[in-house]
Amino acid sequence: QGCAQKYIVKNYFYYYLFKFSAALGEEIFYITFLPFTYWNIDHSVSRRMIIIWSIVMYIGQVSKDILKWPRPLSPPVVKLEMRTDAEYGMPSTHAMAATAISFSFLIATMNQYKYPFELGLVAAFVFSTLVCLSRLYTGMHTVLDVIGGALISAVLLVLLYPAWDMIDHLLLTSPFCPLLSIVVPLVLCYNYPKLDYYSPTRADTTTILGAGAGATVGFWLNNQYAAPAYTGKNFQLGFPLITSKIVVVVLARFFVGIFVVLLTRQLMKSVVLGMLGYRYKFPIGDLEARRRLEVEVPYKFITYSSVGFSATVIVPLLHKLLGLM
Repeated sequence: QGCAQKYIVKNYFYYYLFKFSAALGEEIFYITFLPFTYWNIDHSVSRRMIIIWSIVMYIGQVSKDILKWPRPLSPPVVKLEMRTDAEYGMPSTHAMAATAISFSFLIATMNQYKYPFELGLVAAFVFSTLVCLSRLYTGMHTVLDVIGGALISAVLLVLLYPAWDMIDHLLLTSPFCPLLSIVVPLVLCYNYPKLDYYSPTRADTTTILGAGAGATVGFWLNNQYAAPAYTGKNFQLGFPLITSKIVVVVLARFFVGIFVVLLTRQLMKSVVLGMLGYRYKFPIGDLEARRRLEVEVPYKFITYSSVGFSATVIVPLLHKLLGLM
C-alpha cells in the first residue's frame, strides 16, 4: 500500500474520461455542485440532495468498515489511485454518491421545472454509470462493489422518498434542529467503527457529516430569520430561456461563493488544527497525531461544518450585498 504501480496509458480518451468521472464522486465535486444548486437553482432541491447525500454516504462508509471486504488485488489490477487504497471495497461509496445525487436531483426537480423527463433520466443514468465505470477502470473496486453500492443507494432513495417533505419541514421549523444537527453527527463520528489500522474512512465520514450539519443549521437560520432567498423565476431549467444576463449572474454567484467557501475551509483548517495542536501538544505537521480520534474528528467536523454554514448563510448575504440576488 502506498506504492503506485508503473503503467503505460494506451488510450488517453478513456484515461481522462474515467479520471474525470472518478472526480465526480469526490470532494471537488461536492464542494462545487451542491452549493451551486443552492445558489442558482432551488433551495429545496439543494436541501434534499444534501440530506440524502449525508445519509447515504454515512451508511456506505460504515458498511465498508463492518463488512471489511478487500479491494481488488494489485497485481493483477493496476490501481490509478492510492489515497483510498487503505479503505475496504464493499460497497463503492463513489457509486452510492453518484446514484444518490443524480437521481435525487432528478426526483426533486422533475415536478418543479419544465424539462423532458426522459432527458433527465438519461442524464442521471449516464452520470452515475460513468462514475461507477471509473471505479473499475481505476482499479479501486470490483464489479460487485459497484453494483452493491448503486443498489444500496437506490434502496435508500426509495425508502427515504416518502419522508422527504416531513424531514425537510422538521429541518426548517423544529426548534431542536440546530442542536440535533450538531450533536447527532458528532456522536456518530466519535463512535465510528474501529479498525486495526488507520483508514481515511472516518475522516471522510466526518467531513461529510460536518458539511451536512453546517448546511442544515444554515437552512434553519435562513428559514427562521428570513435570510436572503434567491429568486427562482429567472432560473428555470428551460434552456431556451437562458440569456447572457442570467449566465453572467449565475457565474458571478458561483465564483464569489466558491472563493468564500475555499477561503473558509483554508482558514478554519489552520485555526482549528493550531488550537488542537496547542491543546494536545503536537506539531501541526505531525500526521500521526492528526489521525488520532480526539484530533481528527473535531478538526474535520468544525472545519467542514463551517464550510457548510458559510455556503448557506455567509455566501447568500454576500450575494445580496453585491447585488447578485
